[in-house]
Amino acid sequence: MKIRLTLAAAAALTLAACGSQEEAAAPAADDPSAVPTPVAQTPDTSTPQGFVDTMAASDMYEVEAAKLAQEMGTSAKVKDFAEMMIKDHTASSDKLGVAVAAAGNGLAVAPELTPSLQQNLDALKAAGDRFDQVYAQQQVAAHQDALALLKRQAETGTVEQLKTFAKETAAVVQGHLDHARELP
Repeated sequence: MKIRLTLAAAAALTLAACGSQEEAAAPAADDPSAVPTPVAQTPDTSTPQGFVDTMAASDMYEVEAAKLAQEMGTSAKVKDFAEMMIKDHTASSDKLGVAVAAAGNGLAVAPELTPSLQQNLDALKAAGDRFDQVYAQQQVAAHQDALALLKRQAETGTVEQLKTFAKETAAVVQGHLDHARELP
C-alpha cells in the first residue's frame, strides 16, 4: 500500500512538473509499477507540423491496434486486416519521413499518440469478447478521419511534399476504409 501511494505521489508530481495532465496517461490503478505513457496534445492540423504529427500518430495507432487485433481478435478477417494495417501503416510512416526530410522547413516526425488514440487502444484492450466489433468500429472511424485530413492537406496544404504524400496516401486509406466497413 505504501509503495502504491508513493508511486501515485511521484506520478502526481511528475504531472505537475509537466504542467498538463494531458501529456501523460494515468497509470493503471491495479498495477503499482505502471509508468505513465506519454501522449501528445491534439495537434493543429491546419499547420504543416500539425499535419505531420497527426499522420504520425495515426500510423502509430494503426500499427499498435493491429498488433492487438492479431493477439486478441477472433475473426480471420480481422487478423488479416490487421496484418495489412501493420504493413501499410509502417510503409506510410516511412513515406511520411521521406516527405518531411525532403520538405525541410524545420519539420520533424516524432510520433506520439494523442489522448483520443490512447483511449481507443485502452478500449481495445478492455473489449474482451467484443474485440472484433470494437476494432472494426474504430477502424472505420479512424480511416474516415485520416481520409478527410489527407484530402484537406492535398487540396489546401502549403508544403508541396506533404501535399504529394497526402494525395498518394489518400487512395490507400480509401481502400482501408472500404475494407474496414466489411469487417465483423
